Amino acid sequence: MSTHETVHKVPTPAHHYTLIRDPAGAYLGVDDDGARKLYDYVDDHAIWDRDRDSVRHVVSGQTLTVTGDAASVTLGCTGESPGDDAGTEGNAVSFELVHGPEKMPSDYLGFFRENGWVCLTSVLAPETVEELERISCTDRYEDRKYDGSKHPLNQSWAVGRTAAEPVSLWLMRMYMGTSEVRLGHPPSLAILGQDDGKRDVQGWHSDFPYLWGFAGNKPYGRVPTSSGNTVLGIQRNVCISPFTREGGATAFKLGSHVHDQGPPAEWGTGFQYGQPGHRAKHGLPYNGPDADILEAPGGSIILYDSRTWHRAGVNQTKKRRSAMLQAMVPGYVMPFFDTSGTWKGYVGSDAYNALTDLERQEMERLMVHYINGPGGAHAITVDEDLSEAIRPQVAQRRYYDS
Repeated sequence: MSTHETVHKVPTPAHHYTLIRDPAGAYLGVDDDGARKLYDYVDDHAIWDRDRDSVRHVVSGQTLTVTGDAASVTLGCTGESPGDDAGTEGNAVSFELVHGPEKMPSDYLGFFRENGWVCLTSVLAPETVEELERISCTDRYEDRKYDGSKHPLNQSWAVGRTAAEPVSLWLMRMYMGTSEVRLGHPPSLAILGQDDGKRDVQGWHSDFPYLWGFAGNKPYGRVPTSSGNTVLGIQRNVCISPFTREGGATAFKLGSHVHDQGPPAEWGTGFQYGQPGHRAKHGLPYNGPDADILEAPGGSIILYDSRTWHRAGVNQTKKRRSAMLQAMVPGYVMPFFDTSGTWKGYVGSDAYNALTDLERQEMERLMVHYINGPGGAHAITVDEDLSEAIRPQVAQRRYYDS
């Protein structure tokens, strides 16, 4: 009988589909009427399969010839000159062939809705994965020292490109039932060093905005009741390093979102393990076979319903493990941290300017929260003077449990 978490190993894909991107970042696809058009999102309409000097649209079967290298290609219908009728309105346009997902977006969505989680295995392009390794100073760049003086967004184009990854964004919008999704906090790097057997560790909890497991032994946290069919959050974990049990991959109780409440106290909650020295006195939180580990290659994105019980893993190796974490919420949920200040420092940076027009638009949608009223849209941000003024009163307030 296993004495540790049940390991689910996700194999490295042998095949990936192709996305076709125009200079502004829009994706070439075919609509239900068979017309080619540009999309600002990626669902099944924008999925192609590459075969040497041609690409085949998976749903419609349309085939386009490819002339040029992957970074700048012209496309044409089979038997026609390259570029004829390649884009919209019959115009010849130079496109870029980019790394796509292993599976069709609709297949991912069906699994996500049925199970409350899904892994987009190796969905990031190899060059993006290596760049994330470089700034996190892990894997191929293990000998580098991490620079925490700048926000990760400003360190490389790869962070914004990953946050704007189109298949995972489409999946989250569909799963939450709204096109208006936001980052609950700026994208962050989680770099996990070797465990020394003594340091405090994270207990079992559900993620923002629920935060179940952080309110003592009560079943609920910030969200005081179950939310049923209304999904208030999705966590998006990007595996920069390969995720393994020994390397400290996130531990889950897969499917626990259906309980619609926090983890049991006997598993060791976030509240319990948030007390200094709790690990030294009680050992690690539950890590038996009723818990799950997803082992996945670097460049994979794991999406899961924020109600899912989980905790950070324990790295038993000498190598640092890195991940990029994002709490995603519908636009009607208050964010966990203000993202506007980070956004304003990001706009105009070299990392920002290296993105496509569409990626920059997506990042603005993800990071700028706003009120949309009779006077139009009003961006929401933190008033530092007012925040300083109310902190003493907030600290003294008494909160009542029902």
